[in-house]
Amino acid sequence: MKLDRRTSTATSQTLTATTSSADARLLVRETLRISANLASSPSSVLPPSETVRSPDAASFGLIEEQFVDASLRLICYEEIDGRRFKYLAQKEGSKLRKGSNSIRAVSLQSRRAPVDELVSFIRSYVVPDGFPDSVSPSYVPYMTWRALKHFFGGAMGVFTTQALLHSVGVSKSQAMPGAVAINWIIKDGSGRIGKMLFSRQGKKFDYDLKQLRLSGDLLMELGAAVELATTAVPHLFLPLACAANVAKNVAAVTSTSTRTPIYKAFAKGENIGDVTAKGECVGNVADLLGTGFSIIMAKRNPSLFTTFALLSCGYLFSSYREVKSVVLHTLNRARFTVAVESFLKTGSVPTLQEGNMMETVFNLPWCKDGPVVLGSRFKDAFQDANSFYDVEPVFEKERYVVAYNPLKGNIYAVLKDKAKSDDILKAAFHAHVLLYVLRSSKHIQVTNEYTSGDRVNPLPTSADLQAHVAESYNMVSALYEPFKNKTKEQGWVMSDSLLNPGRARICEQVR
Repeated sequence: MKLDRRTSTATSQTLTATTSSADARLLVRETLRISANLASSPSSVLPPSETVRSPDAASFGLIEEQFVDASLRLICYEEIDGRRFKYLAQKEGSKLRKGSNSIRAVSLQSRRAPVDELVSFIRSYVVPDGFPDSVSPSYVPYMTWRALKHFFGGAMGVFTTQALLHSVGVSKSQAMPGAVAINWIIKDGSGRIGKMLFSRQGKKFDYDLKQLRLSGDLLMELGAAVELATTAVPHLFLPLACAANVAKNVAAVTSTSTRTPIYKAFAKGENIGDVTAKGECVGNVADLLGTGFSIIMAKRNPSLFTTFALLSCGYLFSSYREVKSVVLHTLNRARFTVAVESFLKTGSVPTLQEGNMMETVFNLPWCKDGPVVLGSRFKDAFQDANSFYDVEPVFEKERYVVAYNPLKGNIYAVLKDKAKSDDILKAAFHAHVLLYVLRSSKHIQVTNEYTSGDRVNPLPTSADLQAHVAESYNMVSALYEPFKNKTKEQGWVMSDSLLNPGRARICEQVR
């Protein structure tokens, strides 16, 4: 029996050794094969292991592989305008790399076909945002017949322009009338193109109507000034006339688009049509009186440029006072900022009259974003992955993340994919609270309230930012509901759409 046992043991050891040797050869063979494939395959941004994802990954859920590569770590997914991205953090050893270039955004979709890009571009100009759900069924037939009407009207305009030129002495037998008519039509056509391009502003006519109304009046005066300049350089008539017409047509779009919401704020019942008609009548009467005044003044041969400068100053001052006198009940970004700052400083929300008077109605064109950016892209809000992971636990139960980016000097509210209307309002409120906390801590000195020119002094550390975010979270938990109640008491109407949040949304984060 002992002999048999020894023989059995020896046999099993031999088999084990043989099996181990075979496994080793197989492992070496597979390693060499994989290495050859990797060497022959073209390099790409994503590692090969990243091309195989679970079904949840394709639908923006959590994935099983958190570490997608030895040098990359998945942070989160993002969706904006139907396009999907994932953010990867670069690693240095066992730690995440710091710095503005340490986050990589990778598109999960191939580039759309040129035809699809063209269709999307055209839709952004000719249909409202959210079409067809954002309009009634009668919108399409109405706009179809309206387009046909304008087609025939535009065609008739060519012949009427020729007739007017002929009536003032330009002969049909000369080549000149055709050239003059073409120049005149080009001038008017360029204005219509400018009007069409500016219509892409879309929802801004609803929430920033005061700002756009004043900007439109400034453009109107700019167009008038360019028209005046044609007397000094008549050989540049066509380009100057085209530029002036573009500016004046953009101003006309702004005036037309903001007129109804402004009259709606005045109407107390179902009388908006009557209010609009009487308002337009007052404007026409005043225009006729101004025309008569200018005819009387022109007989005295005053200085053209001096007269224009004086009349322009009166026009712009009247326009500024006009928009400042409008009292709107809605809280757009500017009035929301006024309401939150007043609430944090005094504990009360301004009245409708006070809030509208305190609203800033003119911003410099190059100051695109203020100190608070709502619904921003992930890559704009966080300078590196560490800055995200530092604050993300604080917002675990919220549908947004608020952070301060010291490199850009702005507060960013990043929205999650499940954020609803109240979540967006709360995120905006939280962003202003964090801004208030940072200003109180002297980490931010604001040089201009509505520009991004905040001066950081001194640069806050990561620990400082975490402490400030935690402090702001506690303040929001205690103050958000009282703020909403007081705004309603004052008659304010809050809506997330009036705050114009960005369309980017982040999805489930990977821990």
